[in-house]
Amino acid sequence: MFKFPSDEWVKEFGNQLNGSEAYARAGKDWKGDFNFIVEADNEYPETVYFFIGLQGGKCTDAAMVPSEKERKAEYSIRGSFGIWRKIIEARLDPIQALMMRKIKMTGNMMKVMRYPNAAREMVNCVSRVPTEFPK
Repeated sequence: MFKFPSDEWVKEFGNQLNGSEAYARAGKDWKGDFNFIVEADNEYPETVYFFIGLQGGKCTDAAMVPSEKERKAEYSIRGSFGIWRKIIEARLDPIQALMMRKIKMTGNMMKVMRYPNAAREMVNCVSRVPTEFPK
């Protein structure tokens, strides 16, 4: 089990992406890094930041970082800890969360919309990370 949020957790997410043939196929033409911002809420007391580097169907870097400005990324996705937990546990589809404004994304949405299968496979990979949440 990997504690969420932690550097070990995000590194395992990167390992899951790199071990997924489906993600490799769906993201083979993708180039664009992400900052994920997990905002504090009543379930978790502090805001944390993850960086995921993606290029050509592979995760090139995965790390917990001290701020969203630590690593330059084409995209940022932010939401509360509780919303991220629902996404990780596959109880909330991230596209639905975007449409409901439960998470917010900055970056070129038209580019993202051209890669729906890659986005779906990222969610499949994140849900395969054995995750332990704080009590």
